[in-house]
Amino acid sequence: MNPLTKVKLINELNEREAKLGVKDAVSWHSVYKDSAWIFIGGFPYELTEGDVICIFSQYGEIANINLVRDKKTGKSKGFCFLCYEDQRSTILAVDNFNGIKIKGRTLRVDHVANYRPPKDSEDIDDVTKRLREEGCAPKLPSASSSESESEEAYLVPMKKPKKEKKEKKKKKKEKKEKKKALKEERREARAKSPSIPPVRVKKEKEDEGYEKYTLKGAPESRGESAGQETRSNWDRLEYTDRARDQHGNDRRERGRDRERDREEERKPDKSRDEVRYREDQRQREYRERERERDRGREGDKERGKESERERDWDRGKDNEKDRERERERERERDRDRGRDRDIDRGRDRDRDREREKARDRERDRDSDKGSAKHRDHSRDREYRRS
Repeated sequence: MNPLTKVKLINELNEREAKLGVKDAVSWHSVYKDSAWIFIGGFPYELTEGDVICIFSQYGEIANINLVRDKKTGKSKGFCFLCYEDQRSTILAVDNFNGIKIKGRTLRVDHVANYRPPKDSEDIDDVTKRLREEGCAPKLPSASSSESESEEAYLVPMKKPKKEKKEKKKKKKEKKEKKKALKEERREARAKSPSIPPVRVKKEKEDEGYEKYTLKGAPESRGESAGQETRSNWDRLEYTDRARDQHGNDRRERGRDRERDREEERKPDKSRDEVRYREDQRQREYRERERERDRGREGDKERGKESERERDWDRGKDNEKDRERERERERERDRDRGRDRDIDRGRDRDRDREREKARDRERDRDSDKGSAKHRDHSRDREYRRS
C-alpha cells in the first residue's frame, strides 16, 4: 500500500473517532497499549537523531531511538523507530505528527506492535550499541517503593534474554516428562490389578435458570403481556386457542367413546350388531365435525381474502385519485404555458408593427428630402436661363 494512503487512512480514523466521541478504552490506539514504540517515515534524509528527538520530544520524554542507516555509506534511509517513556505520548505523536510536512515531505507516524531490535554486528559503533542497549533517556534518582511500582506500570516491555528462555524451555520439558511418567505408572497399576472397568459417575449439571427464576420471581402473566400486543397478534392468538380447544375436545370425546365401547363389550346382554351400529354413528359424527371444521377454515380464508380485496380496492381508489390530481396539475400547467405563449406572440406582433411604422416614417423623410432637392435644382436652372 502507498504510504500516502496509509497517512490518509490514519487521519480519517482519527476524525471519525473525534466526531463520534469514542472513549480511549475502545479507540483503535488501545490495540497498541502494550508498546511504546512508534514508526516515523518519510522525513528528509538530512535529519539526524538529534533533529528527530527535538521534533518528537514535544509530547513526551524519549527513551530510545533507532535511525536506520545504510551499512556501506552510513546515510539515513528516511525512517526510524522511536520509543517514549510513557505509552500515552505515542497516541499524541500519532494524532498530531501524522501527515505534517517537513521540507516538502509528508511524515507517516504509526504505532509499532512488536518492535524487534536490530542484530548487533561488528560494523556498529560503540555509541550506537549503548543507545540500543541503554537508551537515551535521562536516568532518574532512586525513589520509594510506591513510586517505583507506579513507574514500572509505564515501563516499556523489553525482550527477555536468551538464558531465561532456555530455563523456561527446560522447565516445560521437565513437566512433560513428569506427566509421561505418571501416565506410565497408572497403566502399570491397571495392568497388575484385576480387569474391572472403572465406574464413572456423571455429575448433574446445575440449572442456572432456576436461580434466575428464584431471584427475579415468576414471569408476568399472559394477560399483561398480551395487552401490549397489536390487534393482529390478538387475532392470531385467538385462532390458535380455538384450534387447540377443538383438538382437546376431540381427544376427550374419543376417550369417552372408547370407555363406552369397553363398558358395552363387558355387558353380555348387548349384541355385536348394536355395537357396530353405534360405532358407525360415531364415525359419521366425527366426519361431520371434521367437515364443519373444514368449512370454518374455508370461511376464515374467504374472510381474509375479502379483507385483502377491500384493501386493494381502497388502494386502487387512492391511486386513481392521485392520478387525477396529477392530470389536473398537468392541464393547469399546459394552460399557463399556452397563455404565456399567446402573450409572447402579442408582444412580438406589437414590435413588428412599431418597426414597420418606423420604416414608413424613414421612407417619408427620404422622399421629402428628394423633392426639396429637385425644387432647388429647378430654381437654379430658371435663374440661370433668366
